[in-house]
Amino acid sequence: MGKQYNYVTKLDVRFDHLEKMDINQMVKDCKDKWFNQTLTQVNDSVVRIGIVEGEYHWHKHDSDDEFFFVLDGQLLIDLENETIELNPNQGVTISKGVMHRPRALKKTVMLMVETKAIQPTGD
Repeated sequence: MGKQYNYVTKLDVRFDHLEKMDINQMVKDCKDKWFNQTLTQVNDSVVRIGIVEGEYHWHKHDSDDEFFFVLDGQLLIDLENETIELNPNQGVTISKGVMHRPRALKKTVMLMVETKAIQPTGD
């Protein structure tokens, strides 16, 4: 059995194609410190919202790249030798196989694009 983490991760696709999404309402309703919800599927990829505060654990994805885009707040992504700082309207792609740890010192809202098959907690 895999390690358990104190994150709320919903992998179900919440919105169908052509269904309008209200991100502001989702943020307002969120009471969790680290929340991920799959919003929609686009071909073989998914778009997820992350509403986060605190830090995720160190991990990597052996077969999948992962894209992070900050809407509000600030996301720090620790790598083995540096930290990438993302502010609103900034994004970065983390290549497959790269160890990383996302963290947010204050409530942060981000979008993530990744394959539907990715294991969010890492391989």
